Amino acid sequence: MVTPSARRCAAGYLAKQQGLSQRKAAKVIGACRGTLRYTPRAGKDDEALAARMRRLAYEHPRYGLRRIEALLRREGVMDNRKRLHRIWKAEGLSLRRRRRRRRKREPGEVWRKAEYPDHVWSYDFMEDRTVHGGKMRILNVLDEYTREYLWVRFERSMPAAKVVEVLEWLFIVRGTPEYIRSDNGPEFVAKAVKDWLSANKVGTIYIEPGSPWENAYIESFNGKFRDECLNANEFEGVADAQEIGNDWRREYNEYRPHSSLGYMTPAEFAAEAARSPRTTSSSPLQPEEERSKVTLELV
Repeated sequence: MVTPSARRCAAGYLAKQQGLSQRKAAKVIGACRGTLRYTPRAGKDDEALAARMRRLAYEHPRYGLRRIEALLRREGVMDNRKRLHRIWKAEGLSLRRRRRRRRKREPGEVWRKAEYPDHVWSYDFMEDRTVHGGKMRILNVLDEYTREYLWVRFERSMPAAKVVEVLEWLFIVRGTPEYIRSDNGPEFVAKAVKDWLSANKVGTIYIEPGSPWENAYIESFNGKFRDECLNANEFEGVADAQEIGNDWRREYNEYRPHSSLGYMTPAEFAAEAARSPRTTSSSPLQPEEERSKVTLELV
């Protein structure tokens, strides 16, 4: 498909190089003369808006158009979405990302969905390396309902005792969840962790081994954390990584629009949820026959 601007360029070439009149040039390329005479005019605020979009894209290189649009609307820019899309494309700001195949959820899988803040937390480990090649273990903790990034901890190694240390601090400053979801990693199924959670009356939900899609919230978050923080920074050491991780955690909670929350931030969504009356199901535990895919242990 040839765009109107390309047709105008072709007509200009025929008129200048071949000496054709505008009428004959229009006939050759099959275009209306009115189209050829049209001169595109940028909106009076296009340059200012484009400059702001470039700045936001530079500050957040992994944000797409919709997230940038949410930031602009937060700043009071209420322009037509098509105009924003046109400027975004003209500035060449589109992200190139390989699309992953989505795995269909198998029938019979059990999904315990959080119904209010601090109903279900999830935690998981990631790994990365410093610029000198040293390995780092990263523990992420997430509230599945509000999507708040509760804590990040970078260490060279992360035994069960340090997992308990992180949870103990969070329980003091945040409160105690009803359940906590994880995979079957040795740190999560360790007796020290299970005994400590039992003493605090927290239920554990262990996913089926080899089924990370059952821990969808934290797995989705890990992808964003890898893309926007770990891959975007180089770490001199654990202390440097911890500082950068803490800064990104604050940005994620208080600044970054979240698509599944209607482009609110997790902090805004949590504040709105706190003002709403909490509604819980009459049976917080799933029926016994529905626990075939997830090991649910109430400790």
